[in-house]
Amino acid sequence: MLDIQHVTKVFFPGTVNEKIALSDINLHINEGDVVSVIGSNGSGKSTLFNMIAGTFPVTAGTIMLDGEDVTHKSEYKRAFGIGRIFQDPTKGTSANMSIQDNMLLSLKKGMRGIGFSLNNERRELFRSLLEPIGLQDRLEDNVGLLSGGQRQALTLIMACMSKPKLLLLDEHTAALDPGNARIVMDMTEKIIQEEHYTALMITHNMQFAIEFGNRLVMMDEGRIILEAEGDEKRSLTVSDLVRRFKEIRNKDFASDEELLTEGD
Repeated sequence: MLDIQHVTKVFFPGTVNEKIALSDINLHINEGDVVSVIGSNGSGKSTLFNMIAGTFPVTAGTIMLDGEDVTHKSEYKRAFGIGRIFQDPTKGTSANMSIQDNMLLSLKKGMRGIGFSLNNERRELFRSLLEPIGLQDRLEDNVGLLSGGQRQALTLIMACMSKPKLLLLDEHTAALDPGNARIVMDMTEKIIQEEHYTALMITHNMQFAIEFGNRLVMMDEGRIILEAEGDEKRSLTVSDLVRRFKEIRNKDFASDEELLTEGD
């Protein structure tokens, strides 16, 4: 499904500000895998997602998505096969547009070359999708009127409307209070299980990372330093992850340990 082969990302190469953000990353994701990605701040997690999504060009290496080389494809073209949700609930929707107009744009993303407009059939589809979060009767309300939790739940629904090949969850609960974070996480798991999506999720919540999905990847200083899956992953505890990080890297999480062990 997703093959990342020897991917390196260097910012400002050849200057005094040169920074190696990713160093020779190799990662294979099978169809149906659900992968938690953890690591301290600056470990390269978001840079990895930006490479997959095409936000920034790779310095070296190859990215294959569903058998297609997308290494040099634009972010716009990759978006037809990739759904992405950011930490900031305002990034995935347009505040000054109605809920139904936002959803219509998301639906259109998966229907290239087909002209269509809002009709009763699509309104009923939107209502059915929104019912689990209680927004089915607010189609004409502007998205800017929603709470952060509602907006992030809507973004999740919208990201999945075009049936993406790959779902990228970029700390999508980090800006929410614990109650809304749990609601959005439960909804995320339900959608992924029902639709059999392939997904990667960055999180600072170690417990979420352990509970979520069938695989776990830990990063540090632009490298993948630990992978776990199946029974090994399920048997992990937060203390295990902190201990194994220290064993592998010969250092502590430092100030990030609190972020990595507490709820978002």
